[in-house]
Amino acid sequence: MTSVEVSLKSLLTDIEGARGAAVVDWTSGMALGTLGGDKDLDLTVAAAGNTDVIRAKMRTMEMLGIQDRIEDILITLGGQYHLIRPVSGRGGNGLFIYLVLDKERSNLAMARHHLKRTEEQLEV
Repeated sequence: MTSVEVSLKSLLTDIEGARGAAVVDWTSGMALGTLGGDKDLDLTVAAAGNTDVIRAKMRTMEMLGIQDRIEDILITLGGQYHLIRPVSGRGGNGLFIYLVLDKERSNLAMARHHLKRTEEQLEV
């Protein structure tokens, strides 16, 4: 099991093209930890905004009667990938990991694989 800080460091150092990452409480929209980002990527604002994305998807699944869990949500921009992965492990209920990748420098499949492994090992 790894802490929030160690998990975020791992995401940014082990994933080619990673620009920023956060662990977020989707019930409040507050980031429990952030790492990376820059003047064009405010992770605190992104964490709060993506809370609305995950809430909307959860609500939609409930209205449709879908009895499954979200593995991840991918948002593709012109130059970036934004990945949202709910934490389903021990103590992770209501949390998600948010990862921003440079589209030209990253391998999406490898990033998703690493994000899944990080989510499984995260301990809050």
